[in-house]
Amino acid sequence: MAKSRADIEADVKDVLVDALGVDEDDVVPTATLKGDLGAESIDYLDIVFRLEKKFSTPEKPFKIAQGELFPENLMTDPSLVESGKVTAKGIALMKEKVPHVDVSEFEKDPQITKLPNYFTVKSLCDFVERKI
Repeated sequence: MAKSRADIEADVKDVLVDALGVDEDDVVPTATLKGDLGAESIDYLDIVFRLEKKFSTPEKPFKIAQGELFPENLMTDPSLVESGKVTAKGIALMKEKVPHVDVSEFEKDPQITKLPNYFTVKSLCDFVERKI
């Protein structure tokens, strides 16, 4: 049986509470992983691992490929980031590879340092919902 959106949200909340040691009340759809919940680079790997574990079933493993949830390699490609800003090519690639993240506001001022502000609890839930 498919999980409901409410079940997905509850499971994602559990993952974030466990991975980041935050209070359940802080894990709201608009909360950013880095700014609001204090995620650091190592936490993103832990979140991926915990999501895989939480949403895997014996019948269907839930695997997240590198770069599928978070665009880790974006900053290392000079055609995608130039002078600290994500290029048009980088934005197009993000729209294709991470459709769960709304980059419409980010496009207006695509400073790479602002990118983490667009990874929210909602974007994680959207990712899981699309994937399962």
